[in-house]
Amino acid sequence: MTTYSDLQIDALRELANIGSGTAATALSGMLGAPVDISVPNPLLLPLNEAVEAVGPVDSEVTGVAIGIVGDMEATVLMLFTPETSEVLCPMLGVEAHTEIALSAMQEIGNVLGASYTGALGMMTGLELEPVPPQAAHDMLGAIVASVLLAPGEDRDAVLLLDSDLSVEGGAECSPSFMFIPSAGGVDELLTRLGMA
Repeated sequence: MTTYSDLQIDALRELANIGSGTAATALSGMLGAPVDISVPNPLLLPLNEAVEAVGPVDSEVTGVAIGIVGDMEATVLMLFTPETSEVLCPMLGVEAHTEIALSAMQEIGNVLGASYTGALGMMTGLELEPVPPQAAHDMLGAIVASVLLAPGEDRDAVLLLDSDLSVEGGAECSPSFMFIPSAGGVDELLTRLGMA
């Protein structure tokens, strides 16, 4: 993986913070309650380290993957722990850990991912178009591997955001958000930000 300067990492962090703020606003509209997403430390990691940073590979998660096409190919992967699902599903009138809950989490992931991607596009001038999301409930390692190791995909870095999300009323949860551009994607983002 390419080594980036502190200034370049800071630029990517700022991009991540703006994207997260936009996603929080969209989720707030969906849930009908104020949402605050804090992004304390976005990380730019090689693929193998990104998997380890998210959590134990044998932990159960719900994953929502959204392909991105346009000026840059990428994948957005939202990862929700069972605890996160237990916080968010009731806010949509759905019982957690049911078949319909998977659909609800897919929609939450879609709203967050599309909002985040839209903000990235606005900031960089890139045309980024999300495709319909796919959701699965499985072990973390299996979900991440299926996305990162998809045939024909050439990836070199992952922008990982472990967010603390709080909804008015005291409900808190911590979804993980991975922005996985195709090879050269991080350099393209930096070029568009004037930080190449």
